[in-house]
Amino acid sequence: MKSIRRIIVERVSEALVAVLGAEGAEADPLVAPSQDSKRGDYQSNCAMGLAKKLGRKPRELAEQIVAGLKIDDLCEPPTIAGPGFINFRLKNEFLAAALGEIPPTQQEEDRLGIPRVSNPQVVVVDMSSPNLAKEMHVGHLRPTIIGDAVACILEFQGHDVHRINHIGDWGTQFGMLIEFLRETEPRVLDDPDNLQLGDLEEFYVKAKARFDSDEAFASQARQAVVDLQSGDEKTRTIWRAFCDESLRHCHAIYDALGIEKLEDRGESFYNDTLAGVVQELLDSGVAVESDGAICVFPKGFTRRDDEPLPLIIRKSDGGFGYATTDLAALKYRIEQMRARRIIYVVGNQQKQHFAMLFTALAMTGWADENVETVHLPTGMLLNKAGSPFKTREGGTVKLKTLLDEAVERSRAFLQAGEDDPEKRRGYTAEQIDKMAGVIGIASVKYFELSHNLATDYKFSWDHMLALDGNTAPYMLYAYARIQSIGRKADVQSSLDGSPVIIEHPSEAGLARQLLKFPEVIEQLGRDLKPNVLTEYLYDLSKSFSTFYDRKAGVRVIGAESEELRRSRLRLCELTGRTLKVGLSLLGIQTLERM
Repeated sequence: MKSIRRIIVERVSEALVAVLGAEGAEADPLVAPSQDSKRGDYQSNCAMGLAKKLGRKPRELAEQIVAGLKIDDLCEPPTIAGPGFINFRLKNEFLAAALGEIPPTQQEEDRLGIPRVSNPQVVVVDMSSPNLAKEMHVGHLRPTIIGDAVACILEFQGHDVHRINHIGDWGTQFGMLIEFLRETEPRVLDDPDNLQLGDLEEFYVKAKARFDSDEAFASQARQAVVDLQSGDEKTRTIWRAFCDESLRHCHAIYDALGIEKLEDRGESFYNDTLAGVVQELLDSGVAVESDGAICVFPKGFTRRDDEPLPLIIRKSDGGFGYATTDLAALKYRIEQMRARRIIYVVGNQQKQHFAMLFTALAMTGWADENVETVHLPTGMLLNKAGSPFKTREGGTVKLKTLLDEAVERSRAFLQAGEDDPEKRRGYTAEQIDKMAGVIGIASVKYFELSHNLATDYKFSWDHMLALDGNTAPYMLYAYARIQSIGRKADVQSSLDGSPVIIEHPSEAGLARQLLKFPEVIEQLGRDLKPNVLTEYLYDLSKSFSTFYDRKAGVRVIGAESEELRRSRLRLCELTGRTLKVGLSLLGIQTLERM
């Protein structure tokens, strides 16, 4: 199924060439969905800009463009509004034919007829990135969920996507943790595979307290850092055991969130290349010595005193910082992984760092014009008062705690009214467990993804778990409701061969929404904003409600004829498939019953 907007763009482009020749060939058709459905489905604003450039009257030029259009197989005769806005309204016959061309569901993957991109790229999505010294907390929620959704969307388009978990597994804090492990878990020295820590956060707090209060311990911890960085095998063995145990905690979270294909690649992976990267940048003149440190000075970045702002890649004591690791990672991803699009899903607080990093990359010569680097900045999770989301004691909320509560609240919702025969849903305990898991995790994900990713947002259990509005429970219920219609209709044969008939306004409205999906996918691949998809799915579910409403819509199961019945059931089926595919791109599992 080709994007209708793209088809109209092609037709307008052809008309511009027919009317203006070479100048028309260079013009942008400026086709976009109409802001006012009363005027049409799509609109082209190209006449205004072209008329100004050519010294002509916009409306007269718009009339010429319309006269040169060959679009009557798609649209009603285009209309011109105002000074020269060209409006397009799709024909019901075209809507029906386009829906009829959507292929049946495939066993492995349902693409709804949407083709893969013709120029697939290797894409790296740098996401989640927890520090292994602590357990994952709510601060990791956004980069993890947004990163996975972006990766799912790009994979659906046909790109070769690598979800990279750039974990913090290197640095001075590990000396403290290694030394504390030596004291509290001496068996690790003999059998590191058996290390298990029930509470990583508690372990970190105790180690930090010891480091701050005991100078002898702190001295031993600093020596452990030296041993680790110099490659001492015993120290490395303890370090690996701690990293493995920390990752076990992390992957329990990833499993709960349903996140797969995550490639753990810590800062330590690049450790052996850091000195070479610094030397290469020194040799090329990109880096220079400044006050004993080695720095890159990206153009355009200054301190408050207007002095150049440095990106320090080797400290005056000879140590390397995360800027060095980030540059080494970029070099590896470009040269070894052949990545052509590198996306970082990281908080707003790191905006300047990534701007400097990308400017420094341009100075190195490692990347040509075919490499795109993107920072997707994420906002913070806030409480109802608008403050950072914390526990009652003021600590950071563990991500596991939040997810567990989401599932428990969903279970309570499903069990509500079980003592009342009129409200009893009749689910078994096993069914409730499965549904609570799906609804709870889906609610957290959808609530997160429905917000603009760059802005802060307030966390609300009531909003997140509501059965109305743009929420996961509403979307899951909409899908389950469509599945129940199919069961009630008792369709014995495939609907794929049934012709689609568009007559009623609610049928046309639903068809238009269904046919917008390919252009939504295009926009997602370009702009990387998952909230565009949540808005589309919500609008689709509302169009379906209008279609199925007894007063405003049509009869489906009790339609006036078998032909209309099968056509309307096919619209139901296509809506269900689109909801399922769309939710899957957000990393959300659906339920057949709810």
